[in-house]
Amino acid sequence: MTITPQSSRVVVLVKALPQPSKTYGETVCCAGVTIDRQWKRLFPVRFRHLKGESSFSRWDWIKFKYRRPKSDTRAESCHVYEESITVDGSLHDAERTRLLTPMLLKSAKEAAALGHSLALIRPRNTRFIWKLKTKAEINEEREAFRLAARQPGMFDKELAELEPSPYDFRFKFEDDGGSHNYQNGDWEAHAMFWRESQRTSAAEALKWMDGKFNDEFPKRGMAFAIGNQAKRPHVWQLLGVIRLDETSQGELF
Repeated sequence: MTITPQSSRVVVLVKALPQPSKTYGETVCCAGVTIDRQWKRLFPVRFRHLKGESSFSRWDWIKFKYRRPKSDTRAESCHVYEESITVDGSLHDAERTRLLTPMLLKSAKEAAALGHSLALIRPRNTRFIWKLKTKAEINEEREAFRLAARQPGMFDKELAELEPSPYDFRFKFEDDGGSHNYQNGDWEAHAMFWRESQRTSAAEALKWMDGKFNDEFPKRGMAFAIGNQAKRPHVWQLLGVIRLDETSQGELF
């Protein structure tokens, strides 16, 4: 039976850390929302394979074709035809609050009760923390990425191996569901560390991130993009740390 692809256009909010996949090599879980505030989870996306018009960043609008996954029953999940991805503009700063604030939920518990597998929440009393990984943990991740990067694709060039971050980045926070300690799975946060550590030092990079996530973001407004796991839907993860202005409901209109 022939499957007719569906089309969608979303603004990208989530680019999670790359994960080694036995089937697809090195993949990234990406997610975004449509203009009418519907979540779409894009998978599999071998992000470092994307070139030119297909390569995207957070806040880019992208168009793509997809079908429903065979093994993922979550309503928001899309099996993306990777070659169909194109960038179609970006969401300007002034438009972000108006689009996203009405989507904010009070907790993962509320999202689950609504049958959602992706959600945007406004965390309270956040604390960004980090811990140095052990050599064994880093070596295990490095080997997994080495194997994934070497899996051949029909038109793929071999990719440089991804170097695991030496730190486990986390957020402690509260929401209406209680207190939490989530690992930070946002690729952009780890990219922040690498960029700053190469420009200065690891110690200075951590100090700079501390200022961003424990001072600047909470004062100006911060939201978390969270999602659950397909095989363990009761387990929720932090996928994206998003700067989103605090605003009153009246300011949205």
